[in-house]
Amino acid sequence: MPLHPTAAPVAELLALISAQRSQIVALSARVAELERRLGLNSSNSGKPPSSDGLQKPPRTASLRERSGRAPGGQKGHRGTTLAQVATADVTVEHFPAHCADCGAALSQGMSSGHAARQVFDLPAPSPLVVTEHRAHRCRCAACGGVTRAAFPAAVAAPVQYGPRIGAVVTYLQAWQLLPEKRLATLLADLFALRLSTASIARIIGDRAAGLAGFAAAVRGHVAAAKVKHLDETGLRIGARTHWLHVASTRLLTHYRISPRRGSLAEALGGIVVHDHWKPYYTLRGVSHALCNAHHLRELQALIEIEREDWARPMRTLLRRACHAANLARAQAMALPQRLAGLIERAYARIIAAGLAWHDAQPALHRRGPRGRHPHRIGHNLLLRLSTRSDDVLRFLADPDIPFSNNQAEQDARMMKLRQKISGGFRSQHGANRFADIRTLLSTARKQGWDVLHALIQKPDLLIPQIKLA
Repeated sequence: MPLHPTAAPVAELLALISAQRSQIVALSARVAELERRLGLNSSNSGKPPSSDGLQKPPRTASLRERSGRAPGGQKGHRGTTLAQVATADVTVEHFPAHCADCGAALSQGMSSGHAARQVFDLPAPSPLVVTEHRAHRCRCAACGGVTRAAFPAAVAAPVQYGPRIGAVVTYLQAWQLLPEKRLATLLADLFALRLSTASIARIIGDRAAGLAGFAAAVRGHVAAAKVKHLDETGLRIGARTHWLHVASTRLLTHYRISPRRGSLAEALGGIVVHDHWKPYYTLRGVSHALCNAHHLRELQALIEIEREDWARPMRTLLRRACHAANLARAQAMALPQRLAGLIERAYARIIAAGLAWHDAQPALHRRGPRGRHPHRIGHNLLLRLSTRSDDVLRFLADPDIPFSNNQAEQDARMMKLRQKISGGFRSQHGANRFADIRTLLSTARKQGWDVLHALIQKPDLLIPQIKLA
């Protein structure tokens, strides 16, 4: 039966309305995504604080649970107030010239006591200390032969810089992150030591030459530790992006640079703490603990941007669980099982409520004609918190397991700062050298060693001194 003459325009109009409806849904989703991106900052995402710009986000809600204590040093805390020493290096005597009562002249011999005040200051820059080594020749009275004494192994040239200069240069460049030109200026201003940038690079290369064995030993200790933290971050070498992999504990730090992000550490055991980057779950022979600082930031974004009701009680629960675990850890004990059970049951209830809310929402628009409908961001977080609940709450059962992966993030932060200050590395060799030096310096700081002494010492002699607990 032929269509009514007006049927074709009506069908075309309905098709146009349907197409426009689909376009409106897609554009609305796009607008929501762009608004969400604009709402992200360092307090509700993994973005660094430097990306916030001049308009810093208001700190209306801290991610930490309030302790109820006043800010500052707590009762029993040993301060580091400047105190007088028993014997000063320099003593300056001050005597009154006239009597304050009658005006009569006074002399030093009339002193009956004194009050003392001490001023701590840096010594004035002094010229370099030059040590001359003389290897004498001696003639034997029996045979007439001439024998010359040997120079120390470290004295290998007619003129050279000593190991302490090498240690200071390496420390300022690799730990304090001074670029070579600024470092050369600092050495000239403070020590009247004039080094070219080429000399600085050579000195640092000499310091790094023997560190491979020490770095390998640290890597082995981290791999065998009960709990270790893993993280990775991009690093520019030449014109390409490489990856800095960090594996660390409270007492050890190991840095490794690879052209691939997925080049994970091998032969690990124990528990690895990370930020839920999925390739970490391909590691064999380990248990996992997820970084809850990441979860708190994601929940903060859901509260501020998506305004999902379940996110606020979940954020409160995780903060309070962290506070309770910290209190138990301070007393060197595990969280009571009864309290841990209450937290786990509350956790499950909040997840169930969140999943029920998302199941009741209309499905999101598919970007293509096939495939499943995408999940909302909050729904994806709920699924992760649900399927990985043991890894999220593992810190409740063991006081050695931390609430977050802040250890690895702190160990990686200065490496990123170096890139912001000096840019990328020119070669893989230079990047590897820097990673080995930072492995030594970071580990030395955690171990409580004298950093300059560690740089002067032979690296192989430091390996037996490493404390593991």
